[in-house]
Formats: sequence, C-alpha cells, structure tokens
Amino acid sequence: MESCRLSETSSTSQIEIPAFNQSEGTDLDSHDERRLGVRLKALRRERRLSLHQLAELSSLSTGMLSQIERGLSSPSLRSLRLLGVALGVPISWFFAAPEHDETPESRYITRRGHRRLLKLTLTGVMKELLSPASSEFMEMYELLLQPGGSSGTDFYSHQGEKAGVVVTGTLQLWLDKQPYLLREGDSFQFPSLLPHCFDNPGREPSRVIWVVTPPMPKKAAAPES
Repeated sequence: MESCRLSETSSTSQIEIPAFNQSEGTDLDSHDERRLGVRLKALRRERRLSLHQLAELSSLSTGMLSQIERGLSSPSLRSLRLLGVALGVPISWFFAAPEHDETPESRYITRRGHRRLLKLTLTGVMKELLSPASSEFMEMYELLLQPGGSSGTDFYSHQGEKAGVVVTGTLQLWLDKQPYLLREGDSFQFPSLLPHCFDNPGREPSRVIWVVTPPMPKKAAAPES
C-alpha cells in the first residue's frame, strides 16, 4: 500500500497522504508549536503585515495562519517555505534559537550538541540544522521523518536546487507527480522548480541528510500564457 498517492478528486498540485499517527500523550499546544507561533507573529508585526496580507503573500488561509500563531496547529514544511518567501527569511529562521553562545569556531563548525531543532509535530517531521550560522548560499539539515510523516499534501516549487542521501529507512520522493522510492544509501538531486514533496511510507523512522540552495528561495516564475 502506498503511503502517498495522487488524489483522484483534487487538483493536480495536491496528493493524499494518510494521517500521521502521533504518539500517545502528544499535546497539540506543545512548547514547540507555541514558540514557533510567537516568533511568527512577532515577525509579521515587524513587517507591518496583517494576517490577511500575510495570507495573500504566502497563499495560505487566514484561519491556518491564526492557528499557527496561537500554537494550535503545526505547519508543514511547505507552509514554512511559503511563509519564509513571504517574510523574506530562510526556513532556518523558524528553528529554535541557539542555546549556546557564539564562538569563533561556530562560524564554520556545528557541534552535534549545538544543532538547532525544528519539530513539526502533526506532520511527523523533525529537522536539525547542520549548517553554521554564517552559511549564506546553502543550508544542510538532518531530517527525521516518522512513519507516515510528510512534507505536506501539496506539491511545491521554487528557485534553487535540492540534494540529499537517505541514511536510514525509506523516503518516497515525488518529483513532478512521479514517485520515487529511495532506500538506505540512495541519494538524489533535483532542480527545486520541479513540483515536489516527500513522505515516509515505511514502518520505521527515516533519517535523511538534506541540502538546499539557496537558503531563502524566490518564488517560481509564473508560466507564460
């Protein structure tokens, strides 16, 4: 049984993914969701944008943005990418703030215990930022994807390139509506202009090293009519 498939009733830019099963006792209004929501609201106000204006810029609904800001909903990676483009920040901006003071080596080196985390509870995704804070042209992550976890139900595209390697488990990578099943040791690279998304169809967590360039993507150009 495929864990990610094209919807027969939706638009061509959307897929159906079975609901991710959260572990028992998970609080939807977790510290991670509240922290992310507070930071997002502060940045929106700093940019002098209303919820409605940010919704138009990001192509997300006002209701969804309101829930994210209040810590009542966990956004997908796709939603964070859209918000990053709209607000002019890389996706790493949404990661937890560093818990350690900056040192001379931290400009070039990221120690394992100093990684910044991004936990998206409802979609079964946890990202650890591997790149140093000074990185300008590329960002590298370690992605932990729980069984049934995904980047979201919608395809997404933007300027740049993505690449990576599956360290453990399986990854189903969708490129231009075509699924590719990757296993441990398999790698990938593709232009980010290709509509893409991914999920974990396996029974075990997947761990993937993921590289994105540039860190802050621009919107894909609209096709000529």
